[in-house]
Amino acid sequence: MKKFLSLLMAVMMMATVLAGCGGGKTAEQPADTKEPAQEETQAPAATGSDLTFTTGGSSGTYYAFGSVLAGQISDCTGSKITAVEGKGSQGNIELMDMNGAQLGLVQSDVMSYAYSGTNLFAETGKVDCFSTVAALYMEQVQIVTCDPSIKTVADLKGKNVSIGDSGSGVYYNAIDVLGAYGLTEQDINPTYQGFGDSADALKDGKIDAAFVVAGAPTTAVTELASAKDVYLVSLDDEHIDALLAKSPYYSKYVIPADTYGLDSDTTTVAVGAVVIARDDVSEDDIYNFCSGVFEHIDEITAVHAKGAELSLDFATSVTSVPYHPGAAKYFAEKGIDVPTK
Repeated sequence: MKKFLSLLMAVMMMATVLAGCGGGKTAEQPADTKEPAQEETQAPAATGSDLTFTTGGSSGTYYAFGSVLAGQISDCTGSKITAVEGKGSQGNIELMDMNGAQLGLVQSDVMSYAYSGTNLFAETGKVDCFSTVAALYMEQVQIVTCDPSIKTVADLKGKNVSIGDSGSGVYYNAIDVLGAYGLTEQDINPTYQGFGDSADALKDGKIDAAFVVAGAPTTAVTELASAKDVYLVSLDDEHIDALLAKSPYYSKYVIPADTYGLDSDTTTVAVGAVVIARDDVSEDDIYNFCSGVFEHIDEITAVHAKGAELSLDFATSVTSVPYHPGAAKYFAEKGIDVPTK
């Protein structure tokens, strides 16, 4: 029933976006975003392909936001994008390598691992059949608990903690954060669950805390907060600095208190959520993807809060993986040059 309701919500969001899609109107960027001088953008291609866009589980931000973007692009361009549930960053990249999908949402750190053949991809080897389309927003490392006595990462020692699906990007983020505090996987009682299962386990008292790496607010956490008192564990500056020195793909991030109705802000770290595409996807289709998103930010934001984080500046900030030629063409029209293969 929960999965059906999540899918129904996604369909309703897409319907709202489609109703609000406005011709070729260029959406305004958020007031605090400074964009380069823009040249006139060409109209999106009138024809395009049917493309599969892997996102994440139905209780995460990837699926909800990815569904909104897919609907927007499909309505406003000649490309037809179908958003489907995915198994996270690593799974999306592996599926793309098998040509099971043409587009995917991934964490910036996992994307880098795949392209260089390190960490998650050290044993299986690098995957470099893809290119960057655009960075969308920041994904926060959220350490969620219903136990008010857990106030720091150090308090997780000896606790039952979900650290994401085994081998997932969340798993490596959890190991990184624990390591910054001198803890290892052996210092906790780990379970390996996705966002929805972790939230259910917290609600039932089966685990003490869970790592969730997704754009806040995250559906699984919001639903949990409606049923129980929820707390987020903050990271202190000393340990954040140590983490960033070792793993520079993280950024310091503050989650506002009102995101989940908490008493105070939460300081943590974040990675980027990035859209990637197979290299053999046509230039027109990827141009359409960028045009469908960045020419309609207002309409997207009206349906999903993450739309407010979209900006050309952040979209073109990826340096670890070159951009697809279709994306480079679009961004060049906005006065921004990005690296390509």
